[in-house]
Amino acid sequence: MAARIKMTSLIPRNLSVVIRPVQHRDLDGLERLSQESFAEHTPKKANFAINQMQWLRRWYGLLKFLSLFPNPLKYRLCAYVAEQGRTLLGMIQVSPFNRTRSTWRVERVMLDRTADKQGIGSQLLRHCFESILEARTWILEVNINDKEALALYRQNGFQRLAEMTYWEIAPSLLEELASSEPDLPNLLPVSNADAQLLYQLDTASMPPLVRQVFDRQTQDFKTSLFGALIDAVKQWVSKTEVVSGYLFEPQRKAAIGYFQLSLDRKGQQPHVATLTVHPAYTWLYPELLSQLARIAQDVPKQPLQLASADYQPEGEEYLEQIGASRREHTLIMSRSVWHKVRESKFVSLEGIQLPEVLQGLQPARKPIPGGMSWEQPRKPQLPERKLKTSGESISFSRNNCNVEPPSKPESTDAKPE
Repeated sequence: MAARIKMTSLIPRNLSVVIRPVQHRDLDGLERLSQESFAEHTPKKANFAINQMQWLRRWYGLLKFLSLFPNPLKYRLCAYVAEQGRTLLGMIQVSPFNRTRSTWRVERVMLDRTADKQGIGSQLLRHCFESILEARTWILEVNINDKEALALYRQNGFQRLAEMTYWEIAPSLLEELASSEPDLPNLLPVSNADAQLLYQLDTASMPPLVRQVFDRQTQDFKTSLFGALIDAVKQWVSKTEVVSGYLFEPQRKAAIGYFQLSLDRKGQQPHVATLTVHPAYTWLYPELLSQLARIAQDVPKQPLQLASADYQPEGEEYLEQIGASRREHTLIMSRSVWHKVRESKFVSLEGIQLPEVLQGLQPARKPIPGGMSWEQPRKPQLPERKLKTSGESISFSRNNCNVEPPSKPESTDAKPE
């Protein structure tokens, strides 16, 4: 009996790990993995994971349908699971980071407690690297204190790119900031016509290495009609409002500051803001934060959350100066992937010569006439030949053998030919 139990316990271990796209029958296992992954973190993150799983159960059919054709939500359900037998050992979720899909982002990796986290996590990451061929660069964001995740990502070639700090401004501090009126004379609303200005601002606000990894283009700052409809429906369902604007410099004809504020009108979630400032105009941080605080006074009082990068030290110094509290410190890591592409010689149509193109259409040898003909071959007619003399020309013909007499009699002294 003991030998039989030992043999049955070894069967699942001998089965190979299969990595496949997520299916509807995996939702129960994914909920278990999410609870185990976020159990050791703060209760706020655990509640967020539970809400995400409930949202996924509700909209799984629609997301699966939208993944069949191009749309802004096509890659919202791009996830893979690692399965051994009938047991889920892990899940990875990825999505494109830019519009050209040259850079992809690892959204999250969830692993079973009893599984080999380094082995299963590496298989999931490698599967994404090999199956998504359009991705040239991968990025992810991980908590700086999560040692197991850092070890997993470093083992698979991820390197440090930048550090992010997430801040929270209390409602009382927002009231103090809103008391001062900001000096923003050229504050304009954002539209698709301003995409080029926002792209130039985003390029100037980050170092070259980060800019190369993010690989954003002008179209990343535009909103399509379908995307605008989706955002409107999302704001109506979640009772949120998004306000954005940028500061225009007329002398340089460039954008020097940008903000986007997501307001929660229900008063249950904190407000979230995104702030970008040109490195040559760091004095805009107090003015833009005062503008954000004044906008947030029209909705229920909630704290304001925003992030700052380590390559923007002036923003972090100002947030520390006004008394904002640090909530999380994360690390952005990146990895390049090079796929072997079949080499092809580039041929320009302008340099192609017509004889070279028609050379393959010319016959390889002289054609030989074939077939039989009942007609008798015709004798070729000889052309008339003229013989020049000293005075007149005499014409010879095949049909007429006589010599045409000249119009004038020849002299007796002329030598006949």
